[in-house]
Amino acid sequence: MILDKIIIKGAREHNLQNINLEIPKNKLVVITGVSGSGKSTLAFDTIYSEGQRKYVESLSAYARQFLQMMDKPDVDSIEGLSPAISIEQKTTQKNPRSTVGTVTEIYDYLRVLFARVGIPHSPATGLPIRSQSIGEITDLILENNRNDKIYILSPIVRSRKGEYKKEIEQLKKKGFQRLKIDNNIYEIDEVPNLKKNFKHNIEVLIDRLIINKNIKQRLAESVELGLNLSDGLIYVENLKNNKVTIYSSKFSCPVSGFTIEEIEPRLFSFNAPQGACEECDGLGIEKFYDEAKIIPDDSRSIVEGAIKPWETKVFGYQKKMFIETLTEILNQFKVKKNTPWKDISNKVKEFILYGNKNANIKKYNNFEGIVNFIEKKYNQTGRFWVQYELEKYLSERDCEVCQGYRLNEKALSVKIDNIHIGEITKKSINDSFKWFKLLDSKLKDNQKKIAEGIIKEISNRLNFLNKVGLDYLTLSRASKSLSGGESQRIRLASQIGSGLTGVLYVLDEPTIGLHQKDNHQLIETLIKLKNLGNTVIIVEHDEDMIKHADYIIDIGPKAGKNGGHIIAKGKLNEILNNKKSLTANYLNKKNQIEVPKKRKFNNSSKKVKLSKVKTNNLKNLEVIFPLGKFISVTGVSGSGKSSLIIDTLFQRLDDFYNKSLNKDEKNFNIKGTEHIDKIIDINQSPIGRTPRSNPATYTGCFTPIRDWYSGLNESKARGYAPGRFSFNVSSKKKGGRCEHCEGDGLKKIEMHFLADVYVECDVCKGKRYNRETLEVKYKDKSIADILDMTVYEGYIFFDKIPSIKQKLKTLMDVGLDYIKIGQSATTLSGGEAQRIKLSKELSKRSTGKTLYILDEPTTGLHFDDVKKLLKILHTLVDEGNTVIVIEHNLDVIKTSDYIIDLGPVGGEKGGYIVFEGKPEDIIKEKKSFTGKYLKNYI
Repeated sequence: MILDKIIIKGAREHNLQNINLEIPKNKLVVITGVSGSGKSTLAFDTIYSEGQRKYVESLSAYARQFLQMMDKPDVDSIEGLSPAISIEQKTTQKNPRSTVGTVTEIYDYLRVLFARVGIPHSPATGLPIRSQSIGEITDLILENNRNDKIYILSPIVRSRKGEYKKEIEQLKKKGFQRLKIDNNIYEIDEVPNLKKNFKHNIEVLIDRLIINKNIKQRLAESVELGLNLSDGLIYVENLKNNKVTIYSSKFSCPVSGFTIEEIEPRLFSFNAPQGACEECDGLGIEKFYDEAKIIPDDSRSIVEGAIKPWETKVFGYQKKMFIETLTEILNQFKVKKNTPWKDISNKVKEFILYGNKNANIKKYNNFEGIVNFIEKKYNQTGRFWVQYELEKYLSERDCEVCQGYRLNEKALSVKIDNIHIGEITKKSINDSFKWFKLLDSKLKDNQKKIAEGIIKEISNRLNFLNKVGLDYLTLSRASKSLSGGESQRIRLASQIGSGLTGVLYVLDEPTIGLHQKDNHQLIETLIKLKNLGNTVIIVEHDEDMIKHADYIIDIGPKAGKNGGHIIAKGKLNEILNNKKSLTANYLNKKNQIEVPKKRKFNNSSKKVKLSKVKTNNLKNLEVIFPLGKFISVTGVSGSGKSSLIIDTLFQRLDDFYNKSLNKDEKNFNIKGTEHIDKIIDINQSPIGRTPRSNPATYTGCFTPIRDWYSGLNESKARGYAPGRFSFNVSSKKKGGRCEHCEGDGLKKIEMHFLADVYVECDVCKGKRYNRETLEVKYKDKSIADILDMTVYEGYIFFDKIPSIKQKLKTLMDVGLDYIKIGQSATTLSGGEAQRIKLSKELSKRSTGKTLYILDEPTTGLHFDDVKKLLKILHTLVDEGNTVIVIEHNLDVIKTSDYIIDLGPVGGEKGGYIVFEGKPEDIIKEKKSFTGKYLKNYI
């Protein structure tokens, strides 16, 4: 029987309160609720986990060992599940070879298109090149190899795996005597057994000749035989200079001799040796030792430590010798040794950095230069820590040979409509889509027939990317540089392109990082995915997305142990009429985030001014940030918000305050630094990479807790210091952790073709500490019991201890009362990590001169959580500080004192300031998409 709904009975995973639920299939379903209420637990840890687990379980044991096995969720039963696909917010790939084009498979279609209808052009003349006759090839060989001995080789296998016993036997029957296999010449009877799983090159040795004018007839016959044997291709190896020249009867330039042996899809792959640029190996970038990193502070002289590597332990023992050498060189150039680096002439700088063997310098004609010396040190050392230290001075730039296109000269010589494949990948998604729409009219009839299906497939996928708000990206954009939201929408577009039906899709806040302008397109895309015959379940807080859902599930009423209940479920009108639903109260405006009655216009004379801002796509901007205000930086996706705030404002101020002795603002193209004492970027990166990191250790709350426990009478009697209550300190160092699990509380058991299992330590029972340490108690609670409390429970428990209570209160203030005090950092979301960092800053004494930067702080937050967060951020501003948020959430933007709107669009056509000023004024700006959508909120 095929069920038309998913039936969940007795779901108890994490904080779910034994819930029973029926979810309609083939619908767009939104799960909402306050942070920590159990939304992700229901969607990902229960529904998706069980759907994926059941699918993998149906496969053979052999297949299962290659797939990740999901843990069985704590649920009595789930019926009606389909194969599940999870599209979460995480960067797709760390692999530098992964791009938007490869992830979406558009680049694979591009490679086929260029292989089938592309026309090769000569790099020398720029003209299309044609096939060569046997006579032309013969004449070229005679001219280029006079009086030299040559081999004429016919390639029959090129970089392919296999044993090739049958092919070699056939060549033997045809009478061929010798083969060149993987650069070695063999008699055909003495060919070794080839390894099946290794790539091989096999060429037939057609002839061995010494070139002279009397050899032309024999040469022509050998050329013809070689061309026929390998489908129009021969190699000529000159034994005098070991140079191998390729000749083709298909494509060759008569002027330069430039030849393309064959045009196949692999020629356009930067992951294959046939197509990859030999200089950068298909990465498109090269690393170089950067003068700006070697000499980060050019106001210092050489003797004052301008050359940073000399100040490290790598070169510490050589520093004196280096200084003496460079001082002598400066003397000979008549430069004083205490001259700041910025005041030294470019000629002398060039000599010091790169050396010059032709320079007329006494004793130092062979001086190799600082950069070359560091590079040699890096290549020669076998010590990892030395390499790690020297890599700090490396930067990346486009490969000078391929100009960042990743491909070799032959691949880039093939063009369609006078554009090579690399140029298409550098276009934005939107521009590429327009180019393909016009391409059909520029192809010949026979080309149209060949390319029709390929162009349709490429256009469809580009259109899907456009519809999910990624029109500003390029196909060459590295996957590792994408945000979580961008990665998620790329995978979403790929899934729509795949055309799967009967699948359960589970998504995590797909609207993150998306401007309201692109929201409706995303919603249409998700509806299209549903209409293909799929069930789409979304964890979401966006008002528009909730209103377009076929079915809504509201979880609450609060977070943590006080959540995990189904508060409301049904269609939109059913939710709106539910008086228990906090979500409903915000949707029907009974509860809402108010527009401030009065905006802050104090301290108008205090401001920070940036000039010459050209980072990424920004167009040489001059930007003013009024201080003592709540500032929202807005704009469509890809308009340059992060480039302006994170990569420019934060970077320049951080360099100014923390990395330079030179405090001259002119060198940083910045003004107004005297009004700020520190700048803090509160981002969403994890608070720790291991399970040992937790909110208590990060915020410093654990220190007074350990101090308190070490001050108890029982601890004093036993001589326990605060270190006794740390699960990171071993018993050998008077720590109190359980040595069996080394303070983890869990033991890992490998299950081979099943998922690894983490079981509770059978010695400490998951408590992390040894028995003696756990015997010390306060109000009948051990240190392990404290770590297992929620922040709210800890706040009540330590009610009479201000040093602990205050730190826990700041966590509560940012809406994290539901997380456990000792919760592993690896289980925290990016939004939770960001709020923990914010709470740490709140616990510090305010100076009234701090600049706080937050990138999309509302990620993962319910309307009610946003309201609480705004209260805190505005409190910081009330104390005289400045808060700058990069944000799309209109509820946040409407409470701003000042808005900087970038655009007008994303990508290369963006990067301009569209508007600067009050929210009431942006709604009048016709060019601002932000203003257009903000009208309904003010």
